[in-house]
Amino acid sequence: MGTHRKLDKLGRIAIPSDFRNQMGAKPGDPLEIIIEGNRITVVKYRPGCIFTGDTKGPLIEYCGQKVSVAAIREMAAIAEII
Repeated sequence: MGTHRKLDKLGRIAIPSDFRNQMGAKPGDPLEIIIEGNRITVVKYRPGCIFTGDTKGPLIEYCGQKVSVAAIREMAAIAEII
């Protein structure tokens, strides 16, 4: 799904309500803005592990998401890899 918007005088754009609803963003939610080449991506900001929410301990970025080492170990144990 795509749409067109113009920047206002301060360089802002409004994110359409359909987009906000689809990503589960509500007023006051922190958003992360990522620049990749000539593309800008806006995602809900999640400072911790996507599985546990843990913000302590080492976090590894995998496919653009943060995953804690503890969660990786737990998933590996469940899958009987380790």
